[in-house]
Amino acid sequence: MNETVRLGSLAGVRIGVNWTVLVIFTLIAVVLATAQFPQQFPDLAGGVYAAAGLVAAILFFASLLAHELAHAIVARRNGVDVDGITLWLFGGVARLSGDAPDPGADMRISGVGPLVSLLLVGVFWVLTSVLVILDAPGIAVAVFGWLAAINLLLTVFNLAPAAPLDGGRLLRSLVWRRTGDRLRATEVASRAGQVFGFLLVALGLLGFVFLPGIGGLWLALIGGFIMAAAGAEAQHARAQGSLEGVTAGDLMTPSPLTVDGSLSVSNFVEGYVFQTPHSAFPTLDQRGRLSGLITLNRVKQVPPAERGHMPVSEVACPIDEVPVVSADELATDLLTRMTGCPDGRALVVEDGRLLGMVSSRDVMGHLERMELREPQSAGSR
Repeated sequence: MNETVRLGSLAGVRIGVNWTVLVIFTLIAVVLATAQFPQQFPDLAGGVYAAAGLVAAILFFASLLAHELAHAIVARRNGVDVDGITLWLFGGVARLSGDAPDPGADMRISGVGPLVSLLLVGVFWVLTSVLVILDAPGIAVAVFGWLAAINLLLTVFNLAPAAPLDGGRLLRSLVWRRTGDRLRATEVASRAGQVFGFLLVALGLLGFVFLPGIGGLWLALIGGFIMAAAGAEAQHARAQGSLEGVTAGDLMTPSPLTVDGSLSVSNFVEGYVFQTPHSAFPTLDQRGRLSGLITLNRVKQVPPAERGHMPVSEVACPIDEVPVVSADELATDLLTRMTGCPDGRALVVEDGRLLGMVSSRDVMGHLERMELREPQSAGSR
C-alpha cells in the first residue's frame, strides 16, 4: 500500500499515511463520539464526546504506528533494510526491502509487533485503573478502557496463524526452522491465510444476512483482503524461488540509452520516444552523472502545453527514489526493492558507471522461461 502523505520519520524510519486512513479514522471517531460514549455517559456536551472520540482515534493510530515501528527497528537490527511505514485502512505495514536472513530473525521481526501491542494493552489498562482511583470523569476512563480493549482484540486477531498476519509470519518462521525451506514455509503460511480469509468472508456474509448492522460486511472485507494478500505472498515466494542464484547482471538490459535532464519534454518525446522502442531512460545532470529516470507514464502526466518549456529533470523520478544496484546483487533482493519503486525499474551501476537497467518485464520474462523449463526437465526424467 503506497503512502499518500509523508509525515516525517521516527527512529530513522520514514512514516507515511495512505488516504484510506481517513476512512477508518473518521469512522472510529464518529462512532465513539455519536454512539458509544453518549450511550455510556448521557447528558454531556457534544464537544466533550467529539474530543473523546478524536483522542481515542489518535491514540489508536499511535498504537498501530508503535506496533509497525517495532517491526521496522528489529528488522534493521537483523540486517533487513526498511523502506518505511505506511498507515492505511486496515492498520499499518512496515515495508521491508529484503527478507530475514534466518528463521530466528524472522521470528524476532514478526513477534516484536504483538509484544509491543500487548505492552500497550498493559499501559492503557494501568492508566484506566489510575483514572478510576483518581475519580476522573467517566468518559476519560472510557477512552483508555476502549484503547486497552481494542488493542487486546487486535493483538489476539493478529496472532492468528495465517499470513499476512504476524501469527502467520510466526508460523512461517517455525516451519522454516523445522524444514530449512523458506519457500515451503511461506506457502504453508499463505495457504493458512487463504483458508482463514475464506472463513472470515463466509462468517461475515452470514452475519450480514442474519444479524443487524454492517459488521458482517466489514468482516468479509477484511477476510477478502487477507485472502488476496496471502495469495500474493505465495506468488512472491515462488518467484523468489525461481530467481535463486540469478543476479541483476543476468537480467539487465546493458548500456541503456540516457537522456540529458536539461532537454525539454517535447524534444525528448520527438527525439527519443518516437525514435526508439524504449519506455524508460536514465537521465543525466550537467556533469554527466545519473540524476533520475524518465518514463512514458511520467511524460503522460505533463500537459502538452507545458512540454515545450519543462525540462525532463522536473518530470523524471529522482535518483534517490530509483533502486540503484550492483551487477552481482541477487535478483531475490532486487525484486523486493523494485516492488517499492513506482516506475518498476532498477539501474545497475558499478564504480559510478551505468552498466544496465532492469525492468519488471525483464524479471517476468525470466520467470516465464523458468516455468517453461521446469515441466520440460520433469518430462526428460
